[in-house]
Amino acid sequence: MLKEFFNQETAPHATNVLVGKLGDILVRAVGKPIDYAINWGRIWSLWPVHLETACCSVEFGAASSPRYDVERFGIIEAFGSLRQCDLIVVMGTITRKMAPRLRMVYDQMPDPKYVIAMGACAITGGLYFDSYNVLPGIDGVLPVDIYVPGCPPRPETLIQGCMLLQEKIKRMKGA
Repeated sequence: MLKEFFNQETAPHATNVLVGKLGDILVRAVGKPIDYAINWGRIWSLWPVHLETACCSVEFGAASSPRYDVERFGIIEAFGSLRQCDLIVVMGTITRKMAPRLRMVYDQMPDPKYVIAMGACAITGGLYFDSYNVLPGIDGVLPVDIYVPGCPPRPETLIQGCMLLQEKIKRMKGA
């Protein structure tokens, strides 16, 4: 927003070189701390929506239990609507009939949104990779950010995947 205000080409009032340099200085001085604060908020308040179809859902439940407690890593158990969630965790087998509904769920989420593919079935189709109705991975339907391998993956692996997603969000440029 600040960059657009001080842009030499689009702002007719910015004909002075001093104003242009002042704009660059403001963008650098204010932009990075604001990006840091926004990304910090995103990192520690991920609201997941779960698409659970197979045995991986039990492991996600175990990761939410008091023993592993993913909430201390900033993954809040969301009980709101899809329009409040910013993370979708796809677990288990996704069939061709489910793919449009999965995309509909993804499209209802606000930007920025993140996707974690959990388990061999969500990543590659798992044991059913040569079936006529099972997708060979969800990356053809959704842009996947983090892959959590395993059949089913342990809760520690899911926590590591969430920490990798947090690192990815930390490196993102501002909105």
